[in-house]
Amino acid sequence: MRIMPGAMLGVLGGGQLGRMFVQAAQQMGYRVTVLDPAIDSPAGQIADDFVCADYSDSAALQKLGNQCAAVTTEFENIPAESLHKLVQSCIVKPDAHCVAIAQNRVLEKQFLVANGFSVAPFAIVAQPQDLTAQDVAQLLPGILKVSQFGYDGKGQMPVVNSDELTAAHEQLNHAVCVLEKFLPLKRELSVVVARGNDGLLQTFPVAENQHINGILDISIVPARVTSKLAQQAQDMACQVAVKLNYQGVLCVEFFVLQDDTLLINEIAPRPHNSGHYSINACITSQFEQQVRTLCGLPLGATTQHSAAVMVNLLGDLWRNGKPDWHRVLQHPSAKLHLYGKNAAHPGRKMGHYTVLSTELDSALREAIHIKKQLEHHRIQNL
Repeated sequence: MRIMPGAMLGVLGGGQLGRMFVQAAQQMGYRVTVLDPAIDSPAGQIADDFVCADYSDSAALQKLGNQCAAVTTEFENIPAESLHKLVQSCIVKPDAHCVAIAQNRVLEKQFLVANGFSVAPFAIVAQPQDLTAQDVAQLLPGILKVSQFGYDGKGQMPVVNSDELTAAHEQLNHAVCVLEKFLPLKRELSVVVARGNDGLLQTFPVAENQHINGILDISIVPARVTSKLAQQAQDMACQVAVKLNYQGVLCVEFFVLQDDTLLINEIAPRPHNSGHYSINACITSQFEQQVRTLCGLPLGATTQHSAAVMVNLLGDLWRNGKPDWHRVLQHPSAKLHLYGKNAAHPGRKMGHYTVLSTELDSALREAIHIKKQLEHHRIQNL
């Protein structure tokens, strides 16, 4: 079934990913209803209709399902039960099964291992006695991660020895966790892949990602890896989508070891921060692709027409007043995207900019130069 422009679409989640979905859908002639518990949500500000309610609110879900031809999600922590309710009234992509796996690190790791994908050595820490198990001790030093509701470095703690592991588990309120062995990495990569109703797949170019404090800082596209490794990452991302029987836009994040071994870090059942470059650098953005997969339309071409470097703008930049946006806008090849968030907090994603060029090195130099200028302006205002 194809849903054509003019129809009402729905999105659960009103953050910046929802906002960019709304923008893409409206540009194509669709109307959009956003459901989010925050009255001032970035996506709700520009939606055709906004429902301010909890994601598990039955009446709100009923309204969304009744007035929308199809509904998608902005982030993976939407309760799977809400998706089960919605599918009784309208099309829902991705489905509850896929979201339930991706939103739980234990289920995610088990799915990946069961389907033959390579991951970092790990163990499940579900109760205090698991902390002293032999397989857990062999994973130290490592990183302890809560199984649910962790993102952007939240709910993750590096641990060197068993004492630190016990303390970290206590600090995480004895939640069910995954302990991953620390591995020296060469790079971190990600691939955004789309899969349509007909099973056809399209991958976006591979992004090379650099993080600070667990939060994505810079994405460099195309990634500075061999064509063989890039193809391997794209192939693995496609295989994940097929094994999940996924419909929609999916991101697969990878670790690259020193010997170029490729491991899957995690999967996200939605567009991804590292795919924002596609708005300006590809024929089809990841958000237009999300609209296309939701509505049963043919997938758009993902060809990259410009080298791109995307830089996140975090709330830290606002600490001493509004950033000087002239330092971005004076560069003709820099594209500024602000998310409409009212309050800036340290570590909060407030926007991003993408620098385009015919050459990757040139784009990277300019992106870093802008980044330093913005930081210099912040320090000057101290």
